[in-house]
Amino acid sequence: MAKLGFIGLGVMGGHMVDRLLGKGHTVTGYNRTREKAQSLVEKGMHWADSPRAVVAASDCTFAMVTNSAAIQAISEGPEGLLAGLSAGKIFIDMSTVSPTVSRALAVKVRAHGADMVDAPVSGSVITLLEGRLSVMVGGRKETFEKIEPLLRDIGPKVTYVGDNGLAVSMKIATNLSLAVQMLAFSEGVLLAEKSGIAREVAVDVLTHSAIASPMIQYRGPFVLQQPQKAWFDVNMMQKDMVLAMDLGRQLDVPLPTTAVSNEFLTAARGMGWVKYDFACMFDVLAAMSAVATPLNAGTRK
Repeated sequence: MAKLGFIGLGVMGGHMVDRLLGKGHTVTGYNRTREKAQSLVEKGMHWADSPRAVVAASDCTFAMVTNSAAIQAISEGPEGLLAGLSAGKIFIDMSTVSPTVSRALAVKVRAHGADMVDAPVSGSVITLLEGRLSVMVGGRKETFEKIEPLLRDIGPKVTYVGDNGLAVSMKIATNLSLAVQMLAFSEGVLLAEKSGIAREVAVDVLTHSAIASPMIQYRGPFVLQQPQKAWFDVNMMQKDMVLAMDLGRQLDVPLPTTAVSNEFLTAARGMGWVKYDFACMFDVLAAMSAVATPLNAGTRK
């Protein structure tokens, strides 16, 4: 069993720690707000007061934070994770951030004699709880081989994709399709609904049809009722879409459906739905179609 650290104990990070504890690993954790970690402490996680303290107590440290600014915030300074590194330690960043930021951080990690991989995941909380999460890994192959068993304790599908930064590129390439699929699904539901088919029937047919990807099967019912707590809110989804468009510009890859989908996320922000699951793209399109939903009812004239 390994001495592990985990920085960032949000919904996904917290459930990952729970799985690692269940596998018998020792886990030391840190979160900006300690209250979110209390249930994990009660399950046996050790609390640390800073990212530096987490890394110092661990052989391998995971991080899952919201964006590039957040990963830089937990890395730098006297209490940052870089200050706790020493030879032989491994840092596993599961955040979805800019590939350029990820590669630059890997250089700083190696300057301390440690190593780093980027290892973002594909899937939702439900996927994680069902044990079907997919992990992508970028970094040195020998480091990947050392940590692969740990990653399999989080998700059964673990894929080495190449050098540092390539796993986050793969994650960005994956996530852009989430919003694009959601918009296409919303168009289909609304076309059926305005033809006279009940929304519930349209959702049932489409989520059991040839277009029903795992994402559509999980998130399609959200057009009927948003979850109590967003699985992946508008703010987080749009962050990934902007990363995708930035990468597309750098690599000369046009991303037309990504750009259009991003505009619907911007509209959702403008309507005050930033903390709702990004499936509220349906409610935006419904409002444009003069179709009422529980979210958009107050926006219609």
